[in-house]
Amino acid sequence: MKTNNSYAVLGLGRYGYAVAKELVENGAEVLVVDSNEDLINDVVDEFPICRCADITDADAIKQLGMANIDIAIVAVASNLETSVMATTLCKDMGVKTVITKCANEMQCRILSKVGADKVVLPEYEAGTRLAKNLLSSGFVDILELTSNVSLVEIDVKPDWVGKNLIELNLRKKYSINVIAIQQDNNVTTEIDPNKPLEQTMKLIVVANRNKLEKMR
Repeated sequence: MKTNNSYAVLGLGRYGYAVAKELVENGAEVLVVDSNEDLINDVVDEFPICRCADITDADAIKQLGMANIDIAIVAVASNLETSVMATTLCKDMGVKTVITKCANEMQCRILSKVGADKVVLPEYEAGTRLAKNLLSSGFVDILELTSNVSLVEIDVKPDWVGKNLIELNLRKKYSINVIAIQQDNNVTTEIDPNKPLEQTMKLIVVANRNKLEKMR
């Protein structure tokens, strides 16, 4: 999924590495930065644009060309001072969106006040997502788009097998919008509404979470 945004990932811990890897594999232009030269040398073959720099230094941030970056991910939650400085400098350089990783809720509040456009608590979000998956019978891989709307992967219910989407009319019955179908590790967005559903299919849908409870 090609994107026109330019990204910078500041900090190559497990979180920063995972974010940078996913972005690069999906065709994004990514600047990867860490103050550990050995770490940068280890990943130079994986990321086309790697730099070793002190992200708390204004001159270093400027030389990295952060003014040309659309989205910066500050992934150094282990050091609050570094997170604050990097977030502030990125905003000062004109980065449109700065997403900052936090270690706890207090850090989230502080980093929001110094200019982070979005703060993330990865461990908390992962735990919340797991709990939702466990509690949502037949729903898997939930991604919360807003407080009310989610992107959800759902199994084809037994009484849906052999029927097509026109017959089922899921939009009217459950306020579900099917945007893709997954089968045998393949995902297609070119949906034939006349094709009968099979037990091995999974539906990727956008839905109101309250309405999904009707499917239990």
